[in-house]
Amino acid sequence: MKIINLAILFSLFTFTVSAQNATKPAIKADPTLKIEVEGGKTLSLKIKDLAKFTRREIKAKMPHDEKEAFYSGFNLSDVLLDAGAKIGKGEMRGKELAAYLLVEAADGYKVAFAIAEIAPEYTDKVILLADTRDGKPLDENDGTWQLIVPDDKKHGRWARQIVSLKVKKIQ
Repeated sequence: MKIINLAILFSLFTFTVSAQNATKPAIKADPTLKIEVEGGKTLSLKIKDLAKFTRREIKAKMPHDEKEAFYSGFNLSDVLLDAGAKIGKGEMRGKELAAYLLVEAADGYKVAFAIAEIAPEYTDKVILLADTRDGKPLDENDGTWQLIVPDDKKHGRWARQIVSLKVKKIQ
């Protein structure tokens, strides 16, 4: 009788664990951030590729509960410059100012920034491509990378689960 009860308990436990794991989204072992810039140039970055950039830390209020947190990651402009985006000194004139950055997330969410909001020659504002919060990797809900825009009054452009960055021009 005890053996049957143990077998039933084990089966229920196994079923419960399997059901819980089936509802969790899969975490990519080695996620890739795709970047497209003018002229069709593309770049795919892995976590290890971002190590060459200077790490920055920003203290900001979290979107839903307004608690302060320390986010760490990389200045978005540094990443875009390295990918070949024309946002460097002297490159932002005339038609170049009609460009924008389209940020795409794994869940289909999209946000846009005027390119002058990112270009170091036009702003001292730091938009952070964060990968940690309070010294720990971002959780599964936020994904590998999240944009932190500390100067925005609303958090609508704090896109999470970032998978691509595309610099485009208005035609």
